[in-house]
Amino acid sequence: MPKHGKKYLEAAKLVEPTRLYEPAEAVQLLKDTSTVNFDPTVEAHIRLGVDPRHADQMVRGTVVLPHGTGKVVRVAVFAQGEKAQEALRGGADEVGAEDLVKKIEAGWLEFDVALATPDTMGLVGRLGKILGRRGLMPNPKAGTITFDIERALREVKGGRVEFKVDKGAIIHVAFGKGSFEPEALLENLATLLDAISRAKPTGAKGQYFKGLTIASTMGPGIRVDVPAVLAAAA
Repeated sequence: MPKHGKKYLEAAKLVEPTRLYEPAEAVQLLKDTSTVNFDPTVEAHIRLGVDPRHADQMVRGTVVLPHGTGKVVRVAVFAQGEKAQEALRGGADEVGAEDLVKKIEAGWLEFDVALATPDTMGLVGRLGKILGRRGLMPNPKAGTITFDIERALREVKGGRVEFKVDKGAIIHVAFGKGSFEPEALLENLATLLDAISRAKPTGAKGQYFKGLTIASTMGPGIRVDVPAVLAAAA
């Protein structure tokens, strides 16, 4: 079991581990228990009542957080012709087709999200092993393969996040920074849970949301009342 430092242990004393906190109190406690001297990332860990081994119980989607993530997102776009120009106008950090593929094959990976137009996927497919293992491969379900490059760029840079349930039936998503106002964090969290609720698969039976814990970088986990969060999104 990992050992925690003195600051973490002191912060953890402020959290009742078995209590389900109301959203507003949980977000304030999140800020009060931050122990780092930089702006921490705030994450949600959502446990679902699904079995991801079955295709009809897979949960995956995207959502645009109203207040963004607080992170500067570097975007590479695979496009050519007019769509390449559209990507440049939209603020893409790197744009190309065959040349961009070769650059990545040579080891360049200085981007956080990759977008691609459908007509370039024949080229991008060569990067499957490189991008796939890093979670960077464009995917239609994530909205990263599209001809509407301008809209995709606007959403990605403006706070669009992807969520996907892991093998343990948990979704891990960053939904802001510690410097955000509590109201902004609450709205982001409510928007995220609402999107996950709407993505409930047809094969899911019984209780869908099993638990929600929020935490900041190197901070203690805080359990949150899910129905109260969803009510805020209504």
